[in-house]
Amino acid sequence: MSLETWLAFVAASTVLVVIPGPTVLLVVSYALGQGFRASLPTAFGVSLADITAMTLSMLGIGALLAASATLFTVLKLAGALYLIWLGVKLWRSGGTLNARPVTGRVGALKMMGHAWLVTVLNPKGITFFVAFLPQFLDRNGDFWTQMLIFEATFVVLAFANTVTYAALAARARGLFASPVAVRRLNRTGGGLLIGAGLLTAATRPA
Repeated sequence: MSLETWLAFVAASTVLVVIPGPTVLLVVSYALGQGFRASLPTAFGVSLADITAMTLSMLGIGALLAASATLFTVLKLAGALYLIWLGVKLWRSGGTLNARPVTGRVGALKMMGHAWLVTVLNPKGITFFVAFLPQFLDRNGDFWTQMLIFEATFVVLAFANTVTYAALAARARGLFASPVAVRRLNRTGGGLLIGAGLLTAATRPA
């Protein structure tokens, strides 16, 4: 793999991870509600999910999802329902940001699990990697070495992106000191998550 190819992959991946999606909305909602440090487990959950999706893609499961409309639909609906459930919970949380303080190992693992589920239950993530990664592969190079480099690079970029979003959202918490502002924030975030779930449910396999 040439340096030019790797830099092109970095540039393309950076654009992709910066675009807000359901995962970013989840990370932002945790950062607004619990603060920056408490939201860090979600960044690790996103990274773990990206590793899962890219590894499954390398093993050929992405091709199976692309070929099986039934399997695609099952995973898509599972992810969509989970997003809608999270959105409803956020919408109903009212005018408080810290109604349920998340502390300790169990809370961190729960937040990490939420982020992992939201990310990995989107079958488009796996099928996307199947379509995206081959553009940068060198047929004459070692396949597994290249995939390891691509996977590590993408995960680092995705982790940095989610941490940045979390930090920016946490700094904005002071803007929502009144219950009315918090209620509007929660309903906006909940509505966005519900909308993301509905959009995911409406997605059709290519």
